[in-house]
Amino acid sequence: MNKHNQSIKVEHNNSQHKNNGKRMKIVIAGGGTAGWMAASLLQHAWKDKHISIDLVESPSIGIIGVGEGSTPSLKRFFEKLEIPESEWMPACNATHKVSIQFNGWSPKAAFNTYAHPFISQLDAFTERRFYVNCYTRRLGLDVETRPEKFLINGWLAAQRKSPITPPNFPFEIEYGYHFDSALLGQFLAKRAKSLGVNHIQGDIASVAQNEQGEIKSLHLESGEEIRGDFFIDCTGFESLLLQQALNVEFESFADNLFNDAAVAIPSEALNPLENQTQATALSHGWAWQIPLTNRTGNGYVYSSRYISADKAEQELRQHLGLLDSDTPAKHLKMKVGQVSEHWAKNCLGLGLAQGFIEPLEATALHLVQTSIEEFIDAFSQGNFSAKHRAGYNQKIRVNFDAVRNYIVAHYKLNSRDDSDYWKDNRNNSAISDSLKALLHVWYNKGDLAKEIKRQNLHSHFGNASWHCLLAGYGVFPNLAPNQPGTGDLYKDYDLKRYFSGCMLNFNTIV
Repeated sequence: MNKHNQSIKVEHNNSQHKNNGKRMKIVIAGGGTAGWMAASLLQHAWKDKHISIDLVESPSIGIIGVGEGSTPSLKRFFEKLEIPESEWMPACNATHKVSIQFNGWSPKAAFNTYAHPFISQLDAFTERRFYVNCYTRRLGLDVETRPEKFLINGWLAAQRKSPITPPNFPFEIEYGYHFDSALLGQFLAKRAKSLGVNHIQGDIASVAQNEQGEIKSLHLESGEEIRGDFFIDCTGFESLLLQQALNVEFESFADNLFNDAAVAIPSEALNPLENQTQATALSHGWAWQIPLTNRTGNGYVYSSRYISADKAEQELRQHLGLLDSDTPAKHLKMKVGQVSEHWAKNCLGLGLAQGFIEPLEATALHLVQTSIEEFIDAFSQGNFSAKHRAGYNQKIRVNFDAVRNYIVAHYKLNSRDDSDYWKDNRNNSAISDSLKALLHVWYNKGDLAKEIKRQNLHSHFGNASWHCLLAGYGVFPNLAPNQPGTGDLYKDYDLKRYFSGCMLNFNTIV
């Protein structure tokens, strides 16, 4: 992520900039993964249009290159840009990611660990049996409900199998990646520049606006003026354009997402390598483990209201077995929430400038990517005007809110009693009506898929994801005293044998 710590001067100018039918210029303020992802997708979508793209990047602001994970949407990103894995993955020390394993979040569940595998085409044969077993368990019967037992990526993770299928395999496996975020930004920058994106290095000193309040140009400390017709703010948490220049309000999520800080410490690469992220609950937050080819990314996401930075670092080092290590730690502050308008006037916010929902479930790049793709559609359909701005803002806010609900549920449903942090999360009543309705349906043995459809949720956290979370946490009533010993579809359909046969088509990670 870009580590911005600056403010800008806003200048107002009464002359309105018009392009008079000439080539439209889009100016992206800020680089990093968000900025260069935007440049790449815009250049790809509008390469045949009369549009030029400038990206202004500060040479004095460092990029924090922690290990980062993604959802399967990043796979679609590279496929759209026709960038093969053999080209970008080695350059970014990347590995495949098929699942997230959660450790210790709900110790009162039947199992202290559960997985959230990505859903694949092959799961069409077993997904329904997972839902039926979850319903059967909600009725009090003792049946298998661990999500990783019903979904192909759960088996790939458990057996350390690569998700790459042989040429004659008739089904597509969905997966994401682990990667070095700084290296990915550098890779995308090199490629975007080769395709015609104009890279300008300089620090933004002030932002000039016209009489309508739109951004007219960026003034750099070097004295250079960067004029544009449309601007994209990728300047990190400082949000120099959207929040500072245009005064777009930031809406904090602190009422139900307590975490506001993180500490990261790398360690040696795992041997053998894994293909899933680990998310382990600690005393006042959770620790990530992200396997890269050259090292392992580790970090502790926590709330500074409950634990100091020094104590959080000590706890992470103890968790990693690195108490005596001199490896330096990186301390990060997070601003969790979203802006009231993701597209205001002639400026679009992306990445940390538009909002952030903590790293759990690796939603950051997913939200960036979908925000760009939705913008491309809206801007194009509106003939490169603000015609569809209101609809766009509503759609992106719904996306953020849906992701927020899913992340909040991880904390609300925890069963830990080792600290006030976990107890306060569980007892927190500040949850949305949407989340209340979803939980009500689950507790009352209703149809969760029907409720998700009723709410018209657009997030990538659909029926399968919610079943993974609720079943994994063991959100079930007590077992009935009299068990019939039948009705377990996992056993009835011998899914263990089915998946064991499927595994013969996949190679072990090397």
